[in-house]
Amino acid sequence: MFCDNIVMLRNAFGFSQEEVAEKLNISRQAYAKWEKGITYPDIEKCALLAGIYNTTLDALYNTEGLPDGTGVAPAPKGKHLFGVVTMSEKGQLVIPKKARDVMGYNSCEELVVLGDEGSGLALMRVCDFEKQMQEALESIKK
Repeated sequence: MFCDNIVMLRNAFGFSQEEVAEKLNISRQAYAKWEKGITYPDIEKCALLAGIYNTTLDALYNTEGLPDGTGVAPAPKGKHLFGVVTMSEKGQLVIPKKARDVMGYNSCEELVVLGDEGSGLALMRVCDFEKQMQEALESIKK
């Protein structure tokens, strides 16, 4: 999993193995062995990798793919891919437990459903949405 993640990240950032190796002060060959899963970096190099790719150590090692087996590059710090949900015939969705836990959503909590016809839907706490709308209105008045 680690080797797949660093390959995806390197490609997503448009780096060559040589460029990443230079940033880590190691040889290209050493880095190539990490991508092949032959060897693994020490924790200090892992921390540097996480910094280069703006992700976390946990994401470097533990990123989950999509249900169809497609790998997904680790998300940037503070961003998440919680998985796939299926809409019921009545239009209901179940938010994955991990998403609820990470975001701190509780049962019976009110959420605003935001939509963009080109991108899809997003959920936001009512209190956070109201606060951001109030801040936006105040900035317009200035």
